[in-house]
Amino acid sequence: MLFKQQALLRQKLFVLGSLAIGSLLYLVARVGSLDRLQPLCPIDGRFGAHSQDEIPLRALQFKRGLLHEFRKGNATKEQIRLHNLVQQLPKAIIIGVRKGGTRALLEMLNLHPAVVKASQEIHFFDNDENYAKGIEWYRKKMPFSYPHQITIEKSPAYFITEEVPERIYKMNSSIKLLIIVREPTTRAISDYTQVLEGKERKNKTYYKFEKLAIDPNTCEVNTKYKAVRTSIYTKHLERWLKYFPIEQFHIVDGDRLITEPLPELQLVEKFLNLPPRISQYNLYFNATRGFYCLRFNIVFNKCLAGSKGRIHPEVDTSVITKLHKFFHPFNQKFYQITGRTFNWP
Repeated sequence: MLFKQQALLRQKLFVLGSLAIGSLLYLVARVGSLDRLQPLCPIDGRFGAHSQDEIPLRALQFKRGLLHEFRKGNATKEQIRLHNLVQQLPKAIIIGVRKGGTRALLEMLNLHPAVVKASQEIHFFDNDENYAKGIEWYRKKMPFSYPHQITIEKSPAYFITEEVPERIYKMNSSIKLLIIVREPTTRAISDYTQVLEGKERKNKTYYKFEKLAIDPNTCEVNTKYKAVRTSIYTKHLERWLKYFPIEQFHIVDGDRLITEPLPELQLVEKFLNLPPRISQYNLYFNATRGFYCLRFNIVFNKCLAGSKGRIHPEVDTSVITKLHKFFHPFNQKFYQITGRTFNWP
């Protein structure tokens, strides 16, 4: 009798377990189908029908599903037409600076359901050969998007290339321009570290940072060294200001983006006139990697490439002090022009 009761109990538990698993699989499939079928709300609607939790789960998942397929070329012209998808010229460009955090900024802005990013650096405006191919070639390099979304690309070489401001102005004189900066000496060392790593991968030798950054003949800062020149932000910005008013620029604190990304991203949302949608839900600190990673929804997370956050070589303190002193007057002018002050030496 006891044996029969135990057998009956096991049978009931099996049935209940099967029903629970079946229900779970149905819900997963249901969510997936809704994400595939439900389009993003237009910006004009301010995403009012969605809660904070629904934005990452539904709108973002939809965008990364359907639009990813189109980016891979797995869509017919009819499908593109039916979904009202277009390849738009950027309404905002991250123009620099190199080793300031341009990739991190682009990936983080892509958390916003109204933003679509160009996956690769296009190098249209700073490359004469590409620029000669014309604006339609550039447009075709952009990802598919909905008309209400904004496309953003980034090419940090734009900031320091002399011809770029005029070329971008001719495309769109009202475009919004994003510049992400770090403390100039740290940025220069980071620039050097990336080049050094590339040399080491090819088993090549390379000069020490001190020898490149300091002119051996004068013992002063070597302004011919590209890593130093790039960090003189005000010199490059003044060239851009010949074509664009300062109101069309937004300066992002690259150092703060590493340690406290959300406030910086919220400032960019405001600058781009986007409804606030990036939240702490979308950002989590990865202690192993030492920086923040991205959470798009309950199943999809993303950390930046392992090459980010390279360990810098030790640099002679006297050289660092000399660089701080050299950059100081340029930094003060940069603060004055942009209206944003940083705690740089």
